[in-house]
Amino acid sequence: MRKTAAEVVLGVAALAGAEAGAQGMGTTPPDPHAWLEDVSGERALDWVRAHNAVSEGSLGGPAHEALRARLQGILDAKERIPYVSKHGDHLYNFWRDAAHERGIWRRTTLDEYRKPAPQWETVLDLDALAKTENENWVWAGAACLQPRGTRCLVSLSRGGGDADVVREFDLETRAFVAGGFALPESKGSVAWIDRDTLFVATDFGPGSMTASGYPRIVKEWKRGTPLQEAKLVFEAAPDDLSASARRDLTPGFERDMVTRQIGFYSSEVFLREGGKLVRIDKPMDANAYAVRDQLMIELRSDWQVGGRTWPQGSLLAIDFAAFLRGQRNFEALFTPTSTSSLDGVAVTRNALLLTVLDKVKNRLVELRRDSGEWQRREVDTPGIGTLGVAALDEIESDDYFLSVTDFLTPTTMYLGQVGSDGRERLKAMPAWFDAKPYTVSQFEAKSKDGTLVPYFVVQPRGARLDGKNPTVLYGYGGFEVSLKPAYSGMIGAGWLERGGVYVLANIRGGGEFGPRWHQAALKEQRQKAFDDFLAVAKDLIKRKVTSPRHLGIMGGSNGGLLVGAALTQRPDLFNAVVCQVPLLDMRRYHKLLAGASWMGEYGDPDDPKQWEFIGKYSPYHNAFKDKHYPKVLFTTSTRDDRVHPGHARKMAALMETQGHAVLYWENMEGGHAGAANNTQQARMWALTYSFLYAQLK
Repeated sequence: MRKTAAEVVLGVAALAGAEAGAQGMGTTPPDPHAWLEDVSGERALDWVRAHNAVSEGSLGGPAHEALRARLQGILDAKERIPYVSKHGDHLYNFWRDAAHERGIWRRTTLDEYRKPAPQWETVLDLDALAKTENENWVWAGAACLQPRGTRCLVSLSRGGGDADVVREFDLETRAFVAGGFALPESKGSVAWIDRDTLFVATDFGPGSMTASGYPRIVKEWKRGTPLQEAKLVFEAAPDDLSASARRDLTPGFERDMVTRQIGFYSSEVFLREGGKLVRIDKPMDANAYAVRDQLMIELRSDWQVGGRTWPQGSLLAIDFAAFLRGQRNFEALFTPTSTSSLDGVAVTRNALLLTVLDKVKNRLVELRRDSGEWQRREVDTPGIGTLGVAALDEIESDDYFLSVTDFLTPTTMYLGQVGSDGRERLKAMPAWFDAKPYTVSQFEAKSKDGTLVPYFVVQPRGARLDGKNPTVLYGYGGFEVSLKPAYSGMIGAGWLERGGVYVLANIRGGGEFGPRWHQAALKEQRQKAFDDFLAVAKDLIKRKVTSPRHLGIMGGSNGGLLVGAALTQRPDLFNAVVCQVPLLDMRRYHKLLAGASWMGEYGDPDDPKQWEFIGKYSPYHNAFKDKHYPKVLFTTSTRDDRVHPGHARKMAALMETQGHAVLYWENMEGGHAGAANNTQQARMWALTYSFLYAQLK
């Protein structure tokens, strides 16, 4: 018989008293909710089921069901853009809709893709595979042998976690290869060397994984031989983050590169020649990769080399062979300014396409080598907003896909060509909501230390500045991730159409202004990210866009930590909090799943000096019974094997025992994204926006 949520909570409270009495007073207080870290334990899952029932019952009803159906219709719509990648003569796409809940991997030709309704050929049906094998398969991608091989390595996840199985697939027969390459479930990576050889980084047994739960050993695996007999290529240290290897299969430029990922922001890169590894001389915190005959280095810190100092955020290039001979005459392909950063690099056959972020708006720069010199051209792009660039084919073509979007403009995809501003309009997302009633503004808030923090506001035209607008403030602020304007049917239908205001904050810790913006909120400086977020909230209130009664906050993963800190530090500013797949127990985050890999971001809580600053903001350690908090909705996934669901479970249990208003909903699969298919996504977002509307209207 299932327990109610109230009965489960009472059980938690009783357990807390029993454990505290048994263990007595110690230097580290016992955690009465530690049992909720048992991800698949029946007792913990009973707690989850009981809380799910309460949340669904509280937020359900006709309005919620109508919203869920509306969001499901958007997610399943056949009019969505089918994003593709080219291999050989085909464009491949993975697609989910109402008829394909788990999805199909399918292909078409470029000529067909140009049509409003292309003819697709199914390559692999995941629904049929899951039914045949009685497995909860979730698509995790495919890596095909370049440039025109017929074999691919297909990755499948059970329930949507990061760990997956890998199987060799034949594109001609559209079937898995009998006796082909196959890897058991593990986090890791695989890459083609040739048709009969792979680089493999996986769980090779005891001692082969790092403290972060990723492979530390890379091997070369020959077809027809047992995996345990694969040849050792590289072995990282146990406390490193991971190890991996790949071969550049561009004809004429084939080379093997091995990466030792020491931490999230530090690495060593090696060129593998004749079985030996040659270390690439670069800063530990820089990224290095090869493009044809050039070595590219992206700097996270200033670098003094070749008689000059290159600023952090720069992209440098040098002839690879000359570099190996000891030359250091780099050229700067991109140098940041106070308002701009490098947002992305796409490679075509003869060019580089740099996506630049300037004042949180994108522009596109084209670079080509001509007679040994780099030629630069600003590309005239349609509209001002967010650009997405992907090569049609890195090896064989100079065509590229260009997507253009902003908050109110449905995403449009074009086919562009290097050397030309002309482009072909291929696809456009339908308008999921009427954008005419809304306007977008960009403002700046002054943070605690005087730093100006930009943010976007999407609101009805002519909205009254009376402090009564229901408003959701979204943020992330970590891992150098930039938040940019983008069209979302979920936000439009779930929030804007119901009279809500949506705010996107570009706080420190993100990458909006390059490495400096990120590094300003690392480790002991983490509080600056929270200060920035709170400054935006206060600025919204000052401008009378909203007021604490009508202001809610939302964030996921590192953003879940952000809203957890904002909740515990300034609960008076908000009336609703949505905390998604969050980190919250910062005392134990590095001991849970992939948490150890993030110590470069947050610090080491086992170090007393570092715990001194981490402990000041750790939400799980700063929630108190005698404080008044806004109502919180915690959402997570049982199958999240990146951020442990115990964070959200324990925080919800703690706040409940303290008497605070909490709702908790955990999807029983779905991985770190929180949902494994469109049905689950629709349910999750309908619950989220139903909660926000009820609290903030």
